[in-house]
Amino acid sequence: MLKIRNTSISKSAPDLSRSGRRRRGGLLTMEMILVLPILFTVLMAVFEFSILFFARSSVVQACRAAARRASLGVTDQSEIEEVVRRVLSPNLQYNHTVYYIPAERAGEITTVGLTVPMSTAAPDLLWPVGFSLKGRFLIEETSVVRE
Repeated sequence: MLKIRNTSISKSAPDLSRSGRRRRGGLLTMEMILVLPILFTVLMAVFEFSILFFARSSVVQACRAAARRASLGVTDQSEIEEVVRRVLSPNLQYNHTVYYIPAERAGEITTVGLTVPMSTAAPDLLWPVGFSLKGRFLIEETSVVRE
């Protein structure tokens, strides 16, 4: 037959447990202090690069629309710039550069290029860690055959 003993817990055991928790809490605080800046930097990088990818897709779309218009025989630079302005998102419409190399006849290649500074496309959040957007550009060039 099994005998069950009446065991009592001494008062010193919870005290040790609490001091162990205090030590562990200090360790968790140190871990958080070490990991939090890295996590914050990664979150800023994800935010900034997602904005840059969105801006890049807008630049590509604007350049392709302008090249399509140029393939129809447009020879006016201002008309190409108007197409780019219509397609670009509002924050990218400043400081962009459009160049247009027209084709003389049908069957020749016409080229439209678009350059937008990255600093106008996204906030410069990663400069404290050594990655700055100043002096960098989103560049797209599309060549099509004139119809």
